Amino acid sequence: MAASLVAQKSIARRLFLTAAAWILVILGLAGVLLTAYYRRTSEAGFDQRLNVYLRALVADVASSGEDQHTDPGELGDPQFDLVQSGWYWQITRLDTEKPQVRASRSLFAARLPKLAEAGVPADMGGARAGYAKGPDGRALRIVERQISVGDAGLYLVQVAATTEDLDAQIRRFEIALAVAFALLAAGLLATTAFQVRFGLRPLRELESAVADIRRGAAERIEGDYPTEIAPLADELNLLVSANREVVERARTQVGNLAHALKTPLSVLINEAGDTGDPLAGKVREQTAVMRDQVSFYLDRARAAARAGAIGAATDVGPALEALGRTFRKIHRDREIVFPETMPDVRFLGERQDFDDLVGNLLDNACKWAASKVELSLAQEPAAAGRSRLVVTIDDDGPGLAPDMRAEAMRRGRRLDETKPGSGLGLSIVADLSAAYGGALALEESPAGGLRAVLRLPAA
Repeated sequence: MAASLVAQKSIARRLFLTAAAWILVILGLAGVLLTAYYRRTSEAGFDQRLNVYLRALVADVASSGEDQHTDPGELGDPQFDLVQSGWYWQITRLDTEKPQVRASRSLFAARLPKLAEAGVPADMGGARAGYAKGPDGRALRIVERQISVGDAGLYLVQVAATTEDLDAQIRRFEIALAVAFALLAAGLLATTAFQVRFGLRPLRELESAVADIRRGAAERIEGDYPTEIAPLADELNLLVSANREVVERARTQVGNLAHALKTPLSVLINEAGDTGDPLAGKVREQTAVMRDQVSFYLDRARAAARAGAIGAATDVGPALEALGRTFRKIHRDREIVFPETMPDVRFLGERQDFDDLVGNLLDNACKWAASKVELSLAQEPAAAGRSRLVVTIDDDGPGLAPDMRAEAMRRGRRLDETKPGSGLGLSIVADLSAAYGGALALEESPAGGLRAVLRLPAA
């Protein structure tokens, strides 16, 4: 359903379908008009031939006078002598009680219908032309004219011919026209598709440039764009710059706030000293809690500001190698295993955040591991054609019961007071990964301890 909605909203699809509809409509109307014009032209040419025969018969009738038994002269077409050939002539005297009829041999004993009786109107010269069914059931094109030869009588002269040849000629024209218009339509549609694709190419280039900024492959949109697209590219560059300025100001303000709060807290702790005074002990306890709370929320504020930045990306391989060197020095009594070859993947965020995320998980695993911590790296597909980076950290420590895993990610929750730390590490990882659209999950490790699975957006 989503794909169909996207297709329906496509500008290229709309432009192509609109142009295709107009092409088909215009070519269809042109085909109808050309076919009608060709039919009328063909009928006019056919009528002209029939009228030649009609004038010859009229001349014969006028010259024969009262000699009604004299057949007209030769019309020059042998089809009038072939029975049921489809070519006929007929002369009918109308001023007698019983109409006298003379006809071509092709009519044999049949008679032609009268167009006047069928309601066909006469032209200015008194002639009529129209279609009627012939004696053998075939359609005939008939021309007729009524003439008066004075005392010799009143006659109706008719010439008729089958329309089979005319219809076949028109059908051949229609087929040729349909083939020609089909080829023309195909060519126009192909040209339209190319034109739409070529015309919208700057938009695809702009989309690619914005995607490069989002992935961190570029800092701004570069290139020459048409006058219709260039203002949009400039506005996007201004938007990216404004976003970076806002993030930088947020970082500065957060840093200033951290300094402003931590210094007074340190002074209070120092003033309380190490005396056994209960009030001093309470001051030390509460200021330590305040310092942890300030650190936590300042870290969250920094993370939110960095996660909202556009265009930040981190190479995962160098970052993990640096973390590996650091933690091997800190935890010399633990075997810390990293992938032998780092895949060429990038985290869609800043290096500092990646170090905080993975560093907190590694620190937690090293604290609880009996002897070994292992880190693995993978990439998996996600929605909208994007992918996610999956960092998995296993330890061989005591692990956690399923009902305690959610508790371990609560802010400030320490499940074992004998281990150093404030209890904020896993909570910060969960909040920071969520700010980036990722997630942290705690599972049972095959090594017997705890498995931490961190999913982050990949660039």
